[in-house]
Amino acid sequence: MATAITPLGIASLALLVERPMHPYEMYQLLIQRAEDRVVKVRPGSLYHTVNRLAEQGLVRAIGTEREGNRPERTSYEITEAGQLSLTERVSEMLASPVNEYPAFPLAIGEAHNLPKMTVLELLGRRLLGLRSQVESLTGGVINVKQKKVARRFWIDVTYQRAILEAEIAWIESFVAELESGDIDW
Repeated sequence: MATAITPLGIASLALLVERPMHPYEMYQLLIQRAEDRVVKVRPGSLYHTVNRLAEQGLVRAIGTEREGNRPERTSYEITEAGQLSLTERVSEMLASPVNEYPAFPLAIGEAHNLPKMTVLELLGRRLLGLRSQVESLTGGVINVKQKKVARRFWIDVTYQRAILEAEIAWIESFVAELESGDIDW
């Protein structure tokens, strides 16, 4: 059962470990915490995910409330089976490397189909975007440190920053090889 949990399901279960809440509150927290940089989250997909988790017995509805003219909101809590599945799935993900088929390795592998100057220009644009992401993550680290948020809650930010910095270093090296003519194009 653990392997059927999607990344959004994992994020949902993890939120419910903190406290019971309704899907819209979960969505707001994911966005507020910038978790949308590690998991694709949309309100509709979150509601669907929570319903699927409930069908699997990993969460259960604990009540429905209405505020003013807003629609009814059902709050959920994680079940014992949900806690176990979350623990098992996160453990599997930590221990076992999986090729997630990112698009960039394919693009770089097929870049030889483009003119060298085009590749250099496109990689320059990519570097700007990557550097901007690193800047944003660095700002996030400064922010959470100022708020004295325990590091265990933002370890993923430092991981993502390290991955981006490694990609930047690789692209800079590759660009230098292209510009110097070390790579025949």
